[in-house]
Amino acid sequence: MQHNEKRACLFDLDGVILDTEAQYTKFWGGICQEFLGDENLCQKIKGNTLEHIYATLFSGKEKEQKEITSRLKKFEASMQMEYIPGAKDFLQSLKENDVPTSLVTSSNTKKMESVYVNHPEFTQLFDHILTAENFKRSKPFPEPYLLGAEVCNTDAKNCFVFEDSFNGMKSGRSAGAIVVGLATTNSASSIAPYADIIINDFTEITWQKLLCN
Repeated sequence: MQHNEKRACLFDLDGVILDTEAQYTKFWGGICQEFLGDENLCQKIKGNTLEHIYATLFSGKEKEQKEITSRLKKFEASMQMEYIPGAKDFLQSLKENDVPTSLVTSSNTKKMESVYVNHPEFTQLFDHILTAENFKRSKPFPEPYLLGAEVCNTDAKNCFVFEDSFNGMKSGRSAGAIVVGLATTNSASSIAPYADIIINDFTEITWQKLLCN
């Protein structure tokens, strides 16, 4: 695929487009406390695929994995999926300015089915949607955002990556992209070392303002 210098925007899902991260923190905190005795471990797995979580924290524990998968399926089917303020308007402005977009999420296709039920318009907001099944190595490795740039027919250095998790920001930065950190999950001060630009939500930014940074 021949790349060009065209700018593109790549987005994480939870805590970036959808205001769901606090719900996941509660869910995975409970899981980590029950099965591993340390609820704080949930902070280390933010941005990881379910496959990666199982490989690192529940390796060889097939019974536990099956139980967690069952609970997660029920949880995601009933969770609230409100948009982060300004997200839809910002995505629409990118379309109006002919800016390629990719959703680059560690969520799997089963989770995305729940998103589409809640928001039938969701697939129209992005040019490409990449899920956990598309990556061999999840965030914080650069592969997810390198692929996000590739499907937009550009290089990662020409991309703005919108992330809220430390693993996600590390992935974007290691891919060579400009990282826009959202202080939705972690404080602005804590994400400052990993982000080039920091916003609280999309009401604080426009495509034109972003290009001026």
